[in-house]
Amino acid sequence: MEPSPLTQVSRPDIFQPKIVGLYESLFREDDEDLELSEGFWEEFFLLRPDPQGLKRLLSTLGPDDMLHSQAHSQQLVLRAIMRVKQSKGPADEIALETLTVFLDAALSKKYTNPSSDIISVLAGLHDADAVLSDLVATLDAVIRNGRSLSLRAKAIRTALSLTATAFGTGLPSYFTHRDLFPSLMKYIQDCEDNAQILPALYFLGLLVNYNKFEFQNPYRLRLDDFVNDAIIQKMVTGFGVTCSTLRDAYVAVQDDLPEGWTLGSTLNYIGLGVLAPGSRPSTPVPAPDEAKSLFAALPGPEIGSLLSIYDFANANRVFCFNMVTLSAPKKGEASALSSFLSLTSYLFQHAHRSTRSSLYTYLSLFILQILVEDQILVKRLCSDESKIPVRLCRQRQPFLPLVKGDRVATSIILDVLVDGINHNLRRRLDADLYIHTLGVLLRILSYLSRAKVRVVYHWSELWRTLLSFVRFLSTYADDVKSIYRHSDMIDSLVNVLAFALSSGENFLPDPASYDDLFYKLVETGDILAKFRDAFGLASRTGRNPIQTLINVSSHYHSLLDGGEGKMKSKNLSPREVSTVIKQGYDTLSIEASEDLDRWEKFREADSKTPLKKIARVVVDDAKALVEE
Repeated sequence: MEPSPLTQVSRPDIFQPKIVGLYESLFREDDEDLELSEGFWEEFFLLRPDPQGLKRLLSTLGPDDMLHSQAHSQQLVLRAIMRVKQSKGPADEIALETLTVFLDAALSKKYTNPSSDIISVLAGLHDADAVLSDLVATLDAVIRNGRSLSLRAKAIRTALSLTATAFGTGLPSYFTHRDLFPSLMKYIQDCEDNAQILPALYFLGLLVNYNKFEFQNPYRLRLDDFVNDAIIQKMVTGFGVTCSTLRDAYVAVQDDLPEGWTLGSTLNYIGLGVLAPGSRPSTPVPAPDEAKSLFAALPGPEIGSLLSIYDFANANRVFCFNMVTLSAPKKGEASALSSFLSLTSYLFQHAHRSTRSSLYTYLSLFILQILVEDQILVKRLCSDESKIPVRLCRQRQPFLPLVKGDRVATSIILDVLVDGINHNLRRRLDADLYIHTLGVLLRILSYLSRAKVRVVYHWSELWRTLLSFVRFLSTYADDVKSIYRHSDMIDSLVNVLAFALSSGENFLPDPASYDDLFYKLVETGDILAKFRDAFGLASRTGRNPIQTLINVSSHYHSLLDGGEGKMKSKNLSPREVSTVIKQGYDTLSIEASEDLDRWEKFREADSKTPLKKIARVVVDDAKALVEE
């Protein structure tokens, strides 16, 4: 270092803000027992904070180092609480920003005894209750009545940081002892921007899921009774905006918006796009390996707010009703339901890329299941009142037929489910994902059949997808049989097919659509028998829906058989095949569909394991969100 020509004091090689020097003084090893002066703290809370500088410093300290300097870290917490209570700017804002960074960096370290060590760093074992209760009460007061909305938002981020970094310890219990729900709702009510709502929703989701299955969580009970439509609508609208932002991140990697067949697109197709009129450079398409890594990093950490939406949907019918019926905030914008379904379709197509992606896909499925199990809501979802435009993912083949304009919500949900089945086929299948997907599908078909509602949909694609799934499972039977819960997945698939076969006339739009199901079943006849034998379904006692499918296929094979063991259907026109199928109805006997559409109402306890995994993933994403 060279001395300054004016002061002769050594100058650092790299300029650093003065606040960083104060950070270094705060965590200096050689004077950890020294009481820092009032002047130090006055200056500390007047200087603009340097989050990156504080993170860098704390990253150099191990867990033992933090415990060694606990006297100063405890002073930091006490002084920050005092400055926030005084409610004078900019000291209160600086105190909250500093606390947020400090909590995230210091509490994320791997302590030997997490609960007691973290308490030592923050408050000391003897003063823990007093200090931490005071911290929570102070944050509560600011969130409810802080002098500005930005200050209140900073208080939420501080509370989020404390809850996320200490989620596996007893510290979040201080938030359950003091009810912050009214303050969070008042904050959301006062929000002027949808982006401001996100941290509050995130924080609420963590509070609701803290030890949810171990004790009666007070925040979970709060969700049951909340009926303020205005605040609920703000939450739903804010969530819709978040969904659109998350969906756009997928589109930024690969733009999948279908083009019209124009001169420009034709020239592009044959490699002469430069000759197209008005051609201009487009966003470069990443290489396959780069795209794979980019997709694997998605969705962004904001997706964690989906957990609180799930909790509200599971607990509160008013919330569900608003989620289904709330229209777009402005003309030309998407409604919350439209944005949620659009994001869900992208989650489905990329669920296989990581455990994190699949867990968030489960969460979307749980929400869909809750919605379609409610008879009032599913009726709405199947009616013309629910017609909405939704951008569905088209980033991977096979593509479903492109339908432009508004569609009934149920037909969009069916597309999402079909894409989920098509795009997650692996030898090591995620059986739970398919069980939930087929479960939602069965609930929809069950309602359509019982209510005799005929929804316009490309049903042929659904039958093709289900029977292709049967073919896939037959081909890789040895791999599938080693998967946990594979038998539940097999039963769900067979039940859906058998129910559609026995009750299709109640919900399919016309006889031709029903005939198409029979024809596709006949085409798959040999595969069905192989499927039955591979998974030992012939030995099932009582009602055996796979045998119903095989009997129908065999019945038509006998009608179409030319007497030489080969089907003559390949030589028949579609009209002739349709005629044979119709004639076959007279001599066909299909087992009644009783109990085939039987399903159990969604219970959280049945999904305890995935929900606990989801909560842990949301905690990690909350830390990433706080760091942004």
